[in-house]
Amino acid sequence: MNKAITQGLVLMPPPFSAGLGLWSREDGLSGQGSYLGQANAAYVPADQDFSGCLELQKTTAVQKLRCFQSIPCQPGMYLRVTARVKAISGALPVVRIAGWAGSGSGTNVTTADQQGPNVALTGYGSVVTVSAIIGSGNRPGVDMVWGTAPAFGHFGIDLTGPTGGVVRIDDITIEDVTGVFHTEMFDWVDVRDYGAVGDGVTDDRAAFDAADTAAAGKTVVVSPGVYFIGSHLTFENPVQFEGTIVMPDNQRLACTRNYNLDTYAAAFGSELAGFKKALQVLFYFTDHVTLDLNGRRVELTAPINVATLCGLSSFSTRRALVNGNLVALPGAAWNTQTVSAVATYAVGNPLVLTGVANIAAIPVGARVSGSGVGREVYVTSKNVGASTISLSQPLWAAAGTRTFTFERYAYLLDFSGFTELTRFQIKGVEFSCASIASGINLATAGAIFDVSECMFGLVKDRAITSTGEGCQDLHVDRCQFFSADQGQLAQNRNSIVFNANANDIKIRNNRSSRFGHFGIVAGSGGLFVGNHFFGGDDSPNGLRRAGVVLTLPNSKTFFTGNYVDNSFIELSNEHDATPEYSNEYSFGGVSLTGNVFTAQNVVPWFSWIVITPRGPGHFISGLSVTGNVFYARSGDIDRVESVDTSHGTLAFNAFRNVNFEQNTFNGVIQRAISPMVVEHVQNTVSDTWAVNSNNLLPFGGRARNVVAVVAEGAITNGAGAVQFVAPYTQVEQGAGGQFANLKWPSPVKGRVQVTLRVDNPV
Repeated sequence: MNKAITQGLVLMPPPFSAGLGLWSREDGLSGQGSYLGQANAAYVPADQDFSGCLELQKTTAVQKLRCFQSIPCQPGMYLRVTARVKAISGALPVVRIAGWAGSGSGTNVTTADQQGPNVALTGYGSVVTVSAIIGSGNRPGVDMVWGTAPAFGHFGIDLTGPTGGVVRIDDITIEDVTGVFHTEMFDWVDVRDYGAVGDGVTDDRAAFDAADTAAAGKTVVVSPGVYFIGSHLTFENPVQFEGTIVMPDNQRLACTRNYNLDTYAAAFGSELAGFKKALQVLFYFTDHVTLDLNGRRVELTAPINVATLCGLSSFSTRRALVNGNLVALPGAAWNTQTVSAVATYAVGNPLVLTGVANIAAIPVGARVSGSGVGREVYVTSKNVGASTISLSQPLWAAAGTRTFTFERYAYLLDFSGFTELTRFQIKGVEFSCASIASGINLATAGAIFDVSECMFGLVKDRAITSTGEGCQDLHVDRCQFFSADQGQLAQNRNSIVFNANANDIKIRNNRSSRFGHFGIVAGSGGLFVGNHFFGGDDSPNGLRRAGVVLTLPNSKTFFTGNYVDNSFIELSNEHDATPEYSNEYSFGGVSLTGNVFTAQNVVPWFSWIVITPRGPGHFISGLSVTGNVFYARSGDIDRVESVDTSHGTLAFNAFRNVNFEQNTFNGVIQRAISPMVVEHVQNTVSDTWAVNSNNLLPFGGRARNVVAVVAEGAITNGAGAVQFVAPYTQVEQGAGGQFANLKWPSPVKGRVQVTLRVDNPV
């Protein structure tokens, strides 16, 4: 590229033969003295080395020679000024290319380098070539960096050193050498051409902006160096980082044309620094909704508080993080914060702890544990002045003053600083928790947080936590989860895959290996489809824990096509401050259809469906268990369903709408069926036939209804005569209400098929 050709710029100064009045003995400014008529200067028309030259005697400490002609300068332009000089007599001076840099308003740009390298003359009669390259960018090979402020220059030479000597100077030449540094044929521009210094101290923000503006679709190249950018910067063109940048934590870099981790890792010199800056700007784009990690591994030395990083408290536009690996590196930053404190709980104020001692030390987002506290209860906020803590769920048996424990886990990505975050997606990301960290902490509130096709490895405490209601319509799809405590006995594990406090979660096609629990769910409207969660261990006659716990008694939850392996589904009301039944919805609203339940090496009293009432009076209302396969290997179990009576039992005389049918049982001693068909054979005449359910009704429930009695063959009296009579029924008879009586008008005998129900179906 040569701007003298492409843009018609006049770069060459006049020859000395055109008159010494065109050459200044000062800086070349209009009105300053020239060399015309000066006693120490003369034009020599013929010289054995020069066809025409200036003979000049050095009479001042710095003998200046500048052309009056203004030579144009532009950002991205590079000029080479060359002078051929030889000493004739006297003291030998030092020679350098020099110039005067002028701004568009005509003032001197003092920040520009206005002297080139010194060249000493060491003998007489020998021609010495002195040159310097002047340009806007601080590039290798540039002797005089002018930046972008100068609009023109007056160029020439300086003679320094001892005075008195005489030199001859050939015509000074100025040529455009921009093509040495870049060409319009190239598809990039360099930030150094527009004044970037790259010393890590000077704010190069304006130079970066200028280069981006000039690029006009080309790639902006950030050449080697460390560039300080003091304020928000947006690249509207592609950018390539060979050097790195540093920015204040609260300032953003937006690379709109190649927004991905590769770009930001190159920009900031590491995957971690680049990831933080890329994640920060994700929330400020209007033309990008996805941050691609380019399949790279990002090693985290501490949890990332996303809200603090971004400087936001709420966000409701879709954003996505995809395709990479986040890895926890060992360090104290991952340690669980544990605080014990005395506090008071009142049933009338079920979501608040009052009189909390040591409240300043209790972190928001900590899990609360203690006597009478259900699983997955978290601190949602605190008021230090009032000594009160707000809770995510009520406590079921903690009334009064007692000691509570507060544990704040450390998460690779912590969104809890958002008061609301909606429509955030994470896809194809591996969370390597390395047995020291947890995975994701959701926002305090929000909806449609989507985690899909991710892997959570060696999770220490929690893979996905909701401390508030940021789990509304939570989606977890096609993910794999591996716990850090999977080598422990099942009853000793503390890890949990996820919890939810809000409604409408969708948990689909996931695989979970040996966590304490797969999910603790306090909301309603949930879907569990196609998941495989298993919680076994290698011990014989091992204890097992719940895979999924539903803590809202009537939860409107569907389980379809899941593989429930060495764990069980538990219905609980542990998030109820008044857990005894009080004219409310009781356990139910649950459908289990087409699931595979399996267990191996478990205690005989293990069950796959467990109801754990925390108070008296509760019953089942709306439970459908149909088309499932129950398979106990390596030893039979008693039943597939049971009631945990540790805190209370069920009101068996109040069951409603319970369907437990078309299931397959293997290795199960007592099947569970309702409605169930019992074949009763009465061999001796009687007016009361006691039909035994044989404890096959679900949860050891009562024979509450007889919905059909069909005679199989003739009903006869003692003489063998056929009797055309029908009985009435008496339900809930015998021990535990397990029998139903058929009452006949007179003593008869025969065979009947009786259909019993454990409930009132209406």
